[in-house]
Amino acid sequence: MRNHLITFVFAGIVSLGLIGCDTATTQNAANPSKPAMSDSELENAIKAKIETDTQLKAAGLEVDADAEKKTVSLSGTVESQALRTKAFDLAKGAHAGLIITDKIDVRPREVARSDYTEEMAKEARTKAKDYGENIGNSLDDAWIHTKIVAKLIGNSTTPQRKINVDVVNNAVTLRGAVNDNTEKTEAERVAKSTEGVKSVKNMLVIKKA
Repeated sequence: MRNHLITFVFAGIVSLGLIGCDTATTQNAANPSKPAMSDSELENAIKAKIETDTQLKAAGLEVDADAEKKTVSLSGTVESQALRTKAFDLAKGAHAGLIITDKIDVRPREVARSDYTEEMAKEARTKAKDYGENIGNSLDDAWIHTKIVAKLIGNSTTPQRKINVDVVNNAVTLRGAVNDNTEKTEAERVAKSTEGVKSVKNMLVIKKA
């Protein structure tokens, strides 16, 4: 009789446990929109993904996430558009279905003349050739070109890489199409204010999109 009583009690406990499990399952099913992770957990997951790149890790980008809405905002500054795109792609791949708002600024690092090398000049000439630009043979010409292009890219008023920059014997020629006179004037100002520039010839044309 005692054994039968123990068996009955044990069966009752097991039944209650199963009912509890069913109740929890039903509650989760009733609230499928509940996020699988908290905001901070999602932010940390995205940061970990972004910081697999050493340059992006050094940039220290800010991540603001809403796990329930699956929205993420990225902010901060990087040195190139390529890094900006990479940060966006890495964040996107951190979790399925994320909506990313990109508030990252591109601000290329300016290199001092004493730190500018022949290898940097070679790279600048290769890129300039791809864009149909002309750089003179001197290290100064390559350095000036690199600085002006970096300033134009980082300037919200001037269209990125729509302005061609030629530098020969420290003389700058600006070519290409801009949207209005403000962009044309600003591009010329940027070039004239760059260290080492002797003269600027502004051949930019205004062509509204």
